[in-house]
Amino acid sequence: MAAEEYLTTNEVSKKIKIPTGTLRQWRHRGFGPSSFRLGGSIRYRLSALEEWIADQERAERGRVSA
Repeated sequence: MAAEEYLTTNEVSKKIKIPTGTLRQWRHRGFGPSSFRLGGSIRYRLSALEEWIADQERAERGRVSA
């Protein structure tokens, strides 16, 4: 099993081209990719980020075809 990769807010921001402030707002509102605090810093599991993106794609496809 491969080791899980953990990303910072800045890394997620760059990866999905969303401002860090937006990610912070989403986290506060309970939206967006799941995150957790690790040693005082917010981290995102890469696998959770990828799953969240896939969920967003599925939701969009559902709206377009409806």
